[in-house]
Amino acid sequence: MEISPNGSRASSIGPAENFTGHARRDPLFTAPAPSRMMGGSVTFDAGARTVWHTHPVGQMLVITSGAGRVGSWGGPVRDVGPGDVVWFAPGEKHWHGAAPDVGMSHIAIVEAEDGVSSDWLEPVTEAQYIGEAWS
Repeated sequence: MEISPNGSRASSIGPAENFTGHARRDPLFTAPAPSRMMGGSVTFDAGARTVWHTHPVGQMLVITSGAGRVGSWGGPVRDVGPGDVVWFAPGEKHWHGAAPDVGMSHIAIVEAEDGVSSDWLEPVTEAQYIGEAWS
């Protein structure tokens, strides 16, 4: 058994190349080998979001507070709230973040493949964020 005390891992601000707006990242765990699983909590200010990205083994989000939005390439923007669970399939191009006027927090769980857990891509445009890009 291993217990990681609350606050034993330092928070960080999401870098501008991976986030639009202010997002605080709080690492929760990185499981020891042979597991490839890792997880963290991310808190997005209103309007903040990730850039487009993919995960080689997929990603699970558990929305814990606030109001959020998620989108997959070519699909509609979906609203999410506390208790919602979102699964992005391996390689699925997607983004996630807060609603325009309300912040959002989620727990993100991913697995690494060959040491890579995320492939960060281009920013989400305002039209994509508000859901007009595919109209």
